[in-house]
Amino acid sequence: MSEHAEHAEAEHDHPTNRYFIYTAAVLAFFTALETSTYWIDFGSFATPLLLILMSMKFFAILLIFMHLKYDSKLFGAMFYIGLGLAVGVYIAALCTFQFFAG
Repeated sequence: MSEHAEHAEAEHDHPTNRYFIYTAAVLAFFTALETSTYWIDFGSFATPLLLILMSMKFFAILLIFMHLKYDSKLFGAMFYIGLGLAVGVYIAALCTFQFFAG
């Protein structure tokens, strides 16, 4: 097998520019929906709505624009381990502040 053929097998298809533009439009729509919570009263559904939209935007940007979806699984594992550690430290800090507040 030639060197060029081996390299071609290792490559994967990347999305087109149209896909990135469509993704950006969806993210803009989600951002508009998030900012609409200032003018439209969603009641008790506002916080869960914001958390859901925030999570969807985070993972869309992570997977699509940061190309984590197309990279090696090792890079994904490293990112998610770091994310888990950061969330753990943040939760520990919040618990500490709550503990010393009373």
